[in-house]
Amino acid sequence: MLQPRTFRPYIPLSSSTSAPSLSSSPNPNDTATSPSLRGHGNGSTSSSSSGSRSLKNPSAFAHNYRIAIALVPSALFLLDLGGTAVVATLVIGLMISYILDSLNLKPAAFFTVWFSLIFAQLAFFLSASSSLLAAFNSSVAVAVLASFLCAHTTFLVGVWSSLQFKWLLLENPSIAVALERLLFACLPVSASALFAWAAIAAVGINNAAYYLVAFNCCFYWLFSVPRVSSFKAKHEARYHGGEAPRDSFILGPLESCVHTLNLLFVPLLFHVASHYSLVLSSPASFCDLLLLFFVPFLFQLYASTRGALWWVTSNPDQLHSIRVVNGAVALVFVVVALEVRVVFYSFGRYVQVPPPLNYVLVTITMLGGAAAAGAYAMGMVSDALSSVAFTTSAIVVSAAGAVVVGFPLLFLPLPAVAGFYLARFFEKKSLASYFAFVILGSLMVTWFVLHNFWDLNIWMAGMSLKSFCKLIIANAVLAMAIPGLALLPSKLNLLSEAGLISHALLLCYIENRFFNYSSIYYYGFEDEVMYPSYMVVMTTLLGLALVRRLSVDHRIGGKAVWILTCLFSSKLAMLFISSKSVVWVSAVLLLAVSPPLLLYRNRSKTTSRMKPWQGYAHACVVALSVWFCRDETIFEALQWWNGRSPSDGLILGCCILLTGLACVPIVAIHFSHVLSAKRCLVLVVATGLLFILMQPPLPVSLTYQSDLIKTARHSTDDISIYGYISGKPTWPSWLLIIAILLTLASVTSIIPIKYIVELRTFYSIAMGVALGIYIAAEYFLWAGILHVLIVVTMVCASVFVVFTHLPSATSTKLLPWVFALIVALFPVTYLLEGQLRIKNILEDSEIGNLGEEEKKLTTLLAIEGARISLLGLYAAIFMLIALEIKYKLASILREKAIDSGGIRLNHSSQSASASFLPRMRFMQHRRATTVPSFTIKRMAADGAWMPAVGNVATVLCFAICLVLNVNLTGGSNRSIFFLAPILLLLNQDSDFVAGFGDKHRYFPVTVVISAYFVLTALYSIWEDVWQGNSGWGLQIGGPDWIFVVKNLALLILTFPSHILFNRYVWSHTKHSDSPPWITLPLNLLPIACTDVLKIKILGILGVIYSLAQYLITRQQYISGLKYI
Repeated sequence: MLQPRTFRPYIPLSSSTSAPSLSSSPNPNDTATSPSLRGHGNGSTSSSSSGSRSLKNPSAFAHNYRIAIALVPSALFLLDLGGTAVVATLVIGLMISYILDSLNLKPAAFFTVWFSLIFAQLAFFLSASSSLLAAFNSSVAVAVLASFLCAHTTFLVGVWSSLQFKWLLLENPSIAVALERLLFACLPVSASALFAWAAIAAVGINNAAYYLVAFNCCFYWLFSVPRVSSFKAKHEARYHGGEAPRDSFILGPLESCVHTLNLLFVPLLFHVASHYSLVLSSPASFCDLLLLFFVPFLFQLYASTRGALWWVTSNPDQLHSIRVVNGAVALVFVVVALEVRVVFYSFGRYVQVPPPLNYVLVTITMLGGAAAAGAYAMGMVSDALSSVAFTTSAIVVSAAGAVVVGFPLLFLPLPAVAGFYLARFFEKKSLASYFAFVILGSLMVTWFVLHNFWDLNIWMAGMSLKSFCKLIIANAVLAMAIPGLALLPSKLNLLSEAGLISHALLLCYIENRFFNYSSIYYYGFEDEVMYPSYMVVMTTLLGLALVRRLSVDHRIGGKAVWILTCLFSSKLAMLFISSKSVVWVSAVLLLAVSPPLLLYRNRSKTTSRMKPWQGYAHACVVALSVWFCRDETIFEALQWWNGRSPSDGLILGCCILLTGLACVPIVAIHFSHVLSAKRCLVLVVATGLLFILMQPPLPVSLTYQSDLIKTARHSTDDISIYGYISGKPTWPSWLLIIAILLTLASVTSIIPIKYIVELRTFYSIAMGVALGIYIAAEYFLWAGILHVLIVVTMVCASVFVVFTHLPSATSTKLLPWVFALIVALFPVTYLLEGQLRIKNILEDSEIGNLGEEEKKLTTLLAIEGARISLLGLYAAIFMLIALEIKYKLASILREKAIDSGGIRLNHSSQSASASFLPRMRFMQHRRATTVPSFTIKRMAADGAWMPAVGNVATVLCFAICLVLNVNLTGGSNRSIFFLAPILLLLNQDSDFVAGFGDKHRYFPVTVVISAYFVLTALYSIWEDVWQGNSGWGLQIGGPDWIFVVKNLALLILTFPSHILFNRYVWSHTKHSDSPPWITLPLNLLPIACTDVLKIKILGILGVIYSLAQYLITRQQYISGLKYI
């Protein structure tokens, strides 16, 4: 008999850098677990290096991924229960914590996280208490327990967050160890309970105990199998033979014992509590109790091979005895319970043997098969006697199973021989024996299917039962043959790949038929689905896991991995889109998109990179695949998202966007060094986004009208509900799309306007014409002459901006005249628009029927509405011009500073640093490419008009925005705070604003804000006391007189703070020895006593100005003392 494997716990990768190789063992369990041990063991090198590691660099928490598996879904479930209040509280708190952490205030960020969780939990109690009571049938005790579970989970989230702060690990290592132990001790209990709660909420409580068993086993494996602490392993001496000392484990004996009790008894007790009236009502219900105890018990015994029972004994012989004896007893109970609960309950119709012989044969089949599998898994099949027993049990089990299902006695040697060859394969690893088993097993499967289902005249999933039987037989034969094919020599891997791909295709076809043909789902049973969604997810995950395992073992090649991954992943599309061909469409799309990720993913090998022709070919295939998917996939997805039929432009935009996104891996992985590829990709993605946003109309000849699209767009229900809706012409959107794409093409240098002046001219005119026609057609539809003026204005603006950014030899002489033309066109267009609008309104027949007063009011409203649009257009133009000039002047000053710095450096020393020369060459090259035919010196000489033009554009933009503010918001008090920063675009100008420099840039902003509120406050006082046509309502000693005097006096009290602050902003020096806050009390009286809101705002601003000036001057004083 083979010796059992000694206990070696998992040691995380982060705790070591190298590990000794373990000696090989004949025990199959040793070979199965040795990779983990080799990957997680610690050698002397790792311990010595970790011992010498500085304490200033503490290691991070090494088990984050395990904690995330348990806590992230639990936290999402709690957020769903808590609702908007909990989410808002957490978002605000975490944003504050992120800001504090970015400011390097680590302790403050730590406490902010905890306070956020505390307030979020309080919000949870306030918002979810009623729903918890309703969910648990007004049971206060259960609701309190559920609330405690939620609070406990929130606490664990806080503990996990605390372990992410390295300063805590550095300053309090013992606390870090305690928090890690707390997480591992509590999560298997609380996470499994929350996961079971979520499963019950989704699918009901009928099988809730089995859900809890599954989650308990999962989290027991993640947390209760011994793991080495992230913080204890740093100062261990050495790990001998890959074994870690017990004091380095995260959990102790007490926590491990509690986890074992939770695994064994909590699901059983939960089932008894939730189904207490049905526990002993039938044999099947009693078998549920057996399964709920002995299945976790068997899992516990299996986990003991990974050290789960280290706290019971350290003697490997005793552990082996515990596994064998207890496993045999548990196996008997599990097999008997499965016979009653599953075999005879669900598959009793296929048992062809009368009682009591049926119970005997089924027990022999199941118990014998389970015992043989367990003995082989435990490594007990090692000598001649055990091999004979194993072979005999396989023969007996096969024969008994054949008798149970009614296999003819005349052919009974066939299953017996099949069992013999299967046992021989496991003992001798003989492929010939396995393929003999596959042939015989295929015959038996074929007989079973034909015997039970072939003669039934039933249609399922849109096909006859006979066709379905053929598919099932083919799938079963492939499933049995694939393990043998995978064991063939590497030269014959093509056979296993072909088998796996054929099996995946059959599986996709069968699941697609059963899942998507909804008319066949129900045969009068509205609560039973023929093929549920979880089966699709389960087969997909199992398929992907199998592909990954075979790929790691080098049983299949990269192309097979690519095809199988795409086929299995495409099945998930069935869960979201109801199209009957969505599986195949998704598979084609994935096959087109994924080659850069799956076939050419190894960056270290040049042979794995795509060649240029391969990149072009894949991009074309991606585009064709996306176009092929537009009907079945993209159209239906958009229709489901919008709730109505999408337009042709939206479909085309989604196709272009998907094509661009699908090509991102090609460019990012294989052509990251090719700048033109990146630029083209940006253009493609931008084109798709523009089509989605603008949805331009497409010609009928370019649209694809399938039957599905025609049916969706000509539904009588839509017409009966919404009627005939006439759409607005959207052809001008093409012009906007063209303008934006031209801009992107020029920015990315696809169109080389930087180097060709003629191309730059054509580009600027084309941009202006496109934007001008778009604006005129969208917003000004009534006059042709106005269209011409708008187009000319946009052309001038485009030419000015383009040639200011990229000047030519003669542009600086012409651009001031272009700007003057824009300014001159502004009043002309404004006045002409009003006259044309009045003329059109007066010619309207409907307006002619109105009275004189109604005509005046209608005319005034129409003119004001259109003029506001025109004012907005010119405000945007002047803003763009001011921004461009500000940017250009800053660039010129920066280039001059670099030039002067380089000259000074050359004159001061000839032994400059060698690293500076490449930088200077780079800057010279950059200047040469940016301004190819125009030098900086000449720009400074001929472009002296730029500051003045920029200032005029800024002032005009600000004035127009003030007018728009009055017309749109009625003079909002808040708007000036958003409009005043426009004046930051003012430049140093000797013509208009003498002495204005960069240090004075904030002065116009503060002055304008103060002046705006002073003037509007005076206007408000005047408006309140003016009595219309009767004149002033000021009577000596009357209420209006008191109102005026009081508010004017309070307004004057706010002046000192504003005057002092604005003087300080201009000069940045104190003009008196008195502290700045001395004027602060003067603002308190206006805040408290004024009747005008503007004066109150001035008082608040005065307080803010005084405090700000005091703090700034104090900081300057402290900085000066530090400098001294």
